[in-house]
Amino acid sequence: MVRKLAMRNVNLVDARAHLSKLVGRAAAGDSVLITRRGKPVAQITAVQIPRKRIDVSAVRVMTDRAPVQQETAREVRC
Repeated sequence: MVRKLAMRNVNLVDARAHLSKLVGRAAAGDSVLITRRGKPVAQITAVQIPRKRIDVSAVRVMTDRAPVQQETAREVRC
């Protein structure tokens, strides 16, 4: 899930020096507006990756085949 954060303005010189950090912020959901001489020229945002749907019937098949645990998690001591 991509969360939305506030847009951050960065001048072009700082963007060049900190591109990796800015890309990380964008991947986390923070839009970065790059400016040149105070005017917006570019924007870095996260790419929206389509999520794969879960096949409920396939999950049911896997869970039905799994062996039943005999003891509870509380009873298991390592």
